[in-house]
Amino acid sequence: MKLRIAASVATGVVLIGLLFWPFAAPPEPFGTVSLLGGNLTAFSAPSLALLAFFTGFIAYFVSWPHGREIGILAVPAGLTIWGIRSGSMVNLIRRTAVANQSELFAALRWEPLYWLAIVAAGFAGVLLAQKIKTAPEPEKTEEKPKSRAIININEIIALVASVVIAQIFINAFAQGIRLPDGKIGSVVAQPPVEQIVYGVFISFGLVAFIAKKFLNVSYIWPTIASAFVTAFAIISYGRQDILQHLSSNWPTVFFSHSTLSILPVQMVAIGTLGSIAGYWMAIRYNYWRKHG
Repeated sequence: MKLRIAASVATGVVLIGLLFWPFAAPPEPFGTVSLLGGNLTAFSAPSLALLAFFTGFIAYFVSWPHGREIGILAVPAGLTIWGIRSGSMVNLIRRTAVANQSELFAALRWEPLYWLAIVAAGFAGVLLAQKIKTAPEPEKTEEKPKSRAIININEIIALVASVVIAQIFINAFAQGIRLPDGKIGSVVAQPPVEQIVYGVFISFGLVAFIAKKFLNVSYIWPTIASAFVTAFAIISYGRQDILQHLSSNWPTVFFSHSTLSILPVQMVAIGTLGSIAGYWMAIRYNYWRKHG
């Protein structure tokens, strides 16, 4: 199983993280991978979606017979390499005039949806491959079926709760240096990329674990939530008055909330990996509670 996971991750790292990197690499040193300040064009953006679909398709067979469960790791793994190689959010802000920072964050609210679409394209590739060659299904234990209404309610709760709870965990695990501020309580410095990878992965891992344990929902909902965490943080902590206060009293490296220091590609890619990991950890935990 570990070899299949490694093979799926390697597929995404090679095809997306390395081979497609020249099409997404920022034009200047320390530039960011972003639709606003990166090198993605009208050609490379849809090409990336096609590549993501192909990557998920290949990863399914690479990790056979567990391609449905493991192949989905490939695309977010490749995008994570981009997030690691990218410059930080501070570099993107420094390229923007102070008067235009509110417009920058307003635009960043929607960028995570693009990266979520790329991850979804990889999922679609896995599903197509599954239709071509289906793995034998394990025996299922009989469970009392839930009504569709209850399932829908649980999914909505999981989506909303994932957005809110992820904010709390990210602010705890992905923060840089925290200093007090008389107006907004405190400010946090731009964390290093290693802290971002750790914090986002652990945060969404915990969110997905909780969602599976208490609501019995898939990792899909925490994954979707990763595209809305940035928007929620910008609406809550990136208002124009707060941005004006920060620019007038603090260096550019400080933010009102840790979530604002994370690029959308980092949030969605690493958040997806963490969601999948947390979901399967919850399944293993439930199995251990019953049979351990």
